[in-house]
Formats: sequence, structure tokens, C-alpha cells
Amino acid sequence: MNIADNLNTHIIDAIQDLKGTNITIVDLSHIESAAAPMFIIAQGSSTMNVAAIADNIREKLLENLHVKPYNYDGYGTDQWIIIDYGSVMVHIFMPEARQRYNLEELWSDAVITDIPNLD
Repeated sequence: MNIADNLNTHIIDAIQDLKGTNITIVDLSHIESAAAPMFIIAQGSSTMNVAAIADNIREKLLENLHVKPYNYDGYGTDQWIIIDYGSVMVHIFMPEARQRYNLEELWSDAVITDIPNLD
């Protein structure tokens, strides 16, 4: 497993730990104008859940991989929190905000992989 796959696995596990749903991996590595080679997009069920998922990702990656994000934003509204790990940008949305911004459609020329929800 390479470093990027390991990072992605830990991010997805951290999202699923707190019942994050509708996880999508958007591979932008072949698109020169993309902000990052990879997006991981998920959603929470409430603003508190969105913030908790984002916190869990940051804590788990620091604890398990000793990786800190370059930056993060969105804690003020908790409608959309973004965490920048350089090679991976993690977007945690409330459902309405995710539908409004529709990043998967915006980057429709990317390779998109949906991760099944844990039920």
C-alpha cells in the first residue's frame, strides 16, 4: 500500500467511525488544473456530526500516521468543512450544501469511486 492509499484508508475509516455517509473518492490526478490530486467527499447528518467527523479525521491521521493537515476551514458554519492534506482534500458536507456545490459534477471528468455506506 502506498502512502496515498494509506492516507485515504485512514480518512475513510475516520469518516465511517462517526457515521459519515455517501463517501466518494474523486481522482483528479490526471487533471492539471485540479486543486489536489484527490478529493474525498462525505456528508454528516447534522452540523455537530460534520464537525465531529472533521475532528476525528484530523485526530486519527495525527495519531496513526503523524500527519497534520496543511490547513482546514469551515468550522464556523459546519455546513462544509474542508481539510487540506496536500495530496488529498477532504470535504465534509451537510446534505444540502453537498447538493448545492455538487463537486462530483463539477469534476465530472475525474475518476469517481463511491464507497458503500456501512449500515
